[in-house]
Amino acid sequence: MKQLAPILAVVNLILLVHGDERSAVGDPGMKRDGLRVAFEAWNFCNEVGFEAPHMGSPRAADCFDLSSKCIKAYTEDQSNKTTSGSSLVHKVSDSDNELGIGKPKPGIISESALHNPDLYAVEKELYLGSLCQVSDKPNPWSFWMVMLKNGNYDTKSALCPKNGKKIPPFNQPGLFPCFGSGCMNQPTLNHGKTELQRDGQTMKGWFNGTYEQGADFGNGLDGISYYEVVWEKRVGVGGWVFKHKLKTSAKYPWLMLYLRADATKGFSGGYHYDTRGMLKTLPESPNFKVRLTLNVKQGGGAKSQFYLLDIGSCWKNNGKPCDGDVTTDVTRYSEMIINPETPLWCNPKSLHNCPPYHTFRNGTRVHRTDHRSFPYEAYHVYCAPGNAEHLELPVGTCDAYSNPQAQEILQLLPHPVWGEYGYPTRLGDGWVGDPRTWDLDVGGLSSRLFFYQVID
Repeated sequence: MKQLAPILAVVNLILLVHGDERSAVGDPGMKRDGLRVAFEAWNFCNEVGFEAPHMGSPRAADCFDLSSKCIKAYTEDQSNKTTSGSSLVHKVSDSDNELGIGKPKPGIISESALHNPDLYAVEKELYLGSLCQVSDKPNPWSFWMVMLKNGNYDTKSALCPKNGKKIPPFNQPGLFPCFGSGCMNQPTLNHGKTELQRDGQTMKGWFNGTYEQGADFGNGLDGISYYEVVWEKRVGVGGWVFKHKLKTSAKYPWLMLYLRADATKGFSGGYHYDTRGMLKTLPESPNFKVRLTLNVKQGGGAKSQFYLLDIGSCWKNNGKPCDGDVTTDVTRYSEMIINPETPLWCNPKSLHNCPPYHTFRNGTRVHRTDHRSFPYEAYHVYCAPGNAEHLELPVGTCDAYSNPQAQEILQLLPHPVWGEYGYPTRLGDGWVGDPRTWDLDVGGLSSRLFFYQVID
């Protein structure tokens, strides 16, 4: 399950308000020279659990402004010569990024969080967000978020709830990947703080690391997991290009790496704490679009999913907004998978893997039992929230442990029915060798997708 080396660049999310277009992200098109980017790592159920040795809490940030300056120099004849140059003024110190449990930060880290890895990460993220915050209208914003997740789950650890409810340790070998005690560890984090390169025009920075503690990259990457995110831009030209690499290993066969645009305040998809991010306005269906450029360099085989876009939101089964009560909140995901090797799990013989119905753009609704009209090949899989009480059978429920609360997932595949929204229509669209800039009517598509809801 070796995974991909994708390149992402220039992301914008556009709100359509009464016919007027305005950007919902703090840095439209990633064109701002003063970058704001952060890092977070999650265990299987989107918490910390345990920090990696000597790494601090798994939150970090690289935020800076570009400062222009004039440099006076003397020529050989001793006459003055003035040239212009630039420097990066960083907002986050190394000591800020190294904060971890047991390290006090008066006024920032509370007593209740000081020795609690989960709560410490929450408060550290809010602190980093305050250092990186950019004033804007209608709301300030903080940073793009690089998110890394370890899919190992030790069922004997009691670290993860079941559909939001705490459960005791249980033994179920083979249900989830885990090599034994310690399999849910956090990764190492190496940080190359953004710098101006020798040409004086190129800015570049990076994060990388591995889950194999003590691994030496100098000996190569064979047999170990590895992640890398590099960002690069020329001063005053174009947008930031983000280059992602992710490699799994025998011990860590299930890893996820995202570039996220999270809410600037409140809950983000899959996370039940107050967060910081790029979305200065929360988008609502059907009135928002996303523009992004994507160039996938290498795939990871049939077991490796790759999302062109993943939209995560949260509301209760009665339609009310999430309020932090993990026993009733539900994370909802819609994901477009563009790896052409992805199998077709939704089909006439496996209706439990399909949503109950499909709604075409013109409003026509087709039930999944309509074998002539239902577009089975447009869906990889649907799974319902585990706390739903009035499900239409047959149905599969989502994994109950990999979120802090119940979740609902709808995974899409390239198909002609999505073409009206700007999404890929054929297997292989946007994959290796087919770099594209996508203009996606995400709000329009989302408003037609099935999600479970019972109105009181």
